Amino acid sequence: MNLTAKTIEFDKDLIKKYDKSLPRYTSYPPATELKTKVGEVEFRAGIAAGNHKKTPLSLYCHIPFCETACYFCGCNTIITGNKKVADPYLEYLIKDIERTAELISPNRAVNQIHWGGGTPNYLNQSQIDRLFNTLVKNFNIDKDAEISIEVNPRYLDRNLIFFLRQLGFNRISFGIQDFDPKVQKVINRVQPEEMLFNVMGWMREAEFESVNVDLIYGLPYQNRDTFKKTVQKTIELDPDRIAVFNFAYIPWIKPAQKNLPVDELPNASEKLAMLQMTIEEFNNNDYLFIGMDHFAKANDELAIAQSQGDLHRNFQGYTTKPESDLLAFGMTSISMLHDVYVQNHKKIKDYYKALDEGHLPIEKGVTLSKDDIIRRAVIMELMCQSQLYKDRIEEKYNLNFDLDFDEYFAQELIDLKPLEADGLIHLHSDRLEVTNTGRWLIRNIAAVFDPYLKGRKEQSFSKAI
Repeated sequence: MNLTAKTIEFDKDLIKKYDKSLPRYTSYPPATELKTKVGEVEFRAGIAAGNHKKTPLSLYCHIPFCETACYFCGCNTIITGNKKVADPYLEYLIKDIERTAELISPNRAVNQIHWGGGTPNYLNQSQIDRLFNTLVKNFNIDKDAEISIEVNPRYLDRNLIFFLRQLGFNRISFGIQDFDPKVQKVINRVQPEEMLFNVMGWMREAEFESVNVDLIYGLPYQNRDTFKKTVQKTIELDPDRIAVFNFAYIPWIKPAQKNLPVDELPNASEKLAMLQMTIEEFNNNDYLFIGMDHFAKANDELAIAQSQGDLHRNFQGYTTKPESDLLAFGMTSISMLHDVYVQNHKKIKDYYKALDEGHLPIEKGVTLSKDDIIRRAVIMELMCQSQLYKDRIEEKYNLNFDLDFDEYFAQELIDLKPLEADGLIHLHSDRLEVTNTGRWLIRNIAAVFDPYLKGRKEQSFSKAI
């Protein structure tokens, strides 16, 4: 299924109707459901269950440091130009990795590794080498594993890019956000066009298997015409995958966003026009809409996996790898096992203290019921494949021994009727099929299957549009 801009024709009433604050559903239940009463005991039990099933592993390392603040950023970061903070953090991060690795059966293969932040290339080459080899030493890394790193292009040179590739990273991503100097200045992330093209050239020269870039629409001073120039320059840059994120203005959660001129933020109608233009430009240049905010070239493995009904999604985004247990290391990071999620301490002093006291540095978590697991499967299937066959859910979770899909989700199917009337989804007797328009409003569709939503504060999440 291909998403084309000409299928999207929303009137203002419909825009207003679906412009709601909703979870991004990188997980279900969302991270807002993590509670302090769930922690290390449940996490250890989840690991033991995964050992028994020999579930594959995905590893995430969080490097929280940034030299300067990007005012748009919603990530968990520590802003400091003092590079001396990296060494003690690395010591504790390695302790975190080794302590968890002791619990893992050696026959469980790692098929995905990702370093995020913050700024992973805040670390120098020696520190990067040490962390990378700690993972290699403590885990069984599959020879075909996806090994990716996020980098800040302002702190890159050709030598570091080649070092990362030779070390074993085969995928790399960097943020552009916008090519417009005025937008870059107001968000406090100035990176000249020449720099970005040089960085891409070095990555291609180093022969990374995939280069991904990020754009953001909805920033101050953006409009359809200015952002079109950014989109066209991005196409000229020729990345393999492109993420186009809707800017989440949440200054009550991220105080740095108070530096942004709120009166210069584009309204919902202008943002919709920007999105329509972006879809059209990418579609016309051989990029397919994968889902949520992501585009990939037609020959990319994500596009191929989606066409074959074999696309997956986790905290690290869309992937072709099978369902895995995600182990996350570093402050604030979230591990996601089959039936338990846990988050490490958000404050660095608490993260250090827990490790000093001999514990896993877990602050809170959530255990999943069978109903949670079923709903997670439904939401992820819709988000990844844009359709869901009811019998697959019935067979996998034995619904037909109790209730069939239509009986189990009777209320949800009723609640989907208005969305079907608005052209977001088709409700067939054997399947649910998300329309082209519904694919980029997938958060609204997913929310129908989320009973936790009724008990959450709306301002906990970003706007869907």
